[in-house]
Amino acid sequence: MSDTPSPISAFIDATNSADSDAFVAAFAPDGSLDDWGRVARGHDAIREWDRTDNIGKHSHFDLVDLARESDDTYLVHLAVTGDGFNGTSPFRFVLRDGLIESVTIVPD
Repeated sequence: MSDTPSPISAFIDATNSADSDAFVAAFAPDGSLDDWGRVARGHDAIREWDRTDNIGKHSHFDLVDLARESDDTYLVHLAVTGDGFNGTSPFRFVLRDGLIESVTIVPD
């Protein structure tokens, strides 16, 4: 989608190209990722989550849809394939200063 904010595009593109450095760089230094209650906070923890649950599982994301919830918050549905979770899941992104402040994988 051409109106996808650049931090969200970076999150998707880094995963699909297996670029862990770019994946982590999409987050603010104090950013967080909440995977159904398991929270990774800061670049080191996000890199570890990426290694164990994302790029490390050969994940691939396809953007299904995107809805703006507020000035800095977006609900994004991603179709996920790979060696871990497979299916479509909602991700809530909060952006700040051109980076991801937080992303929450929203339980259905």
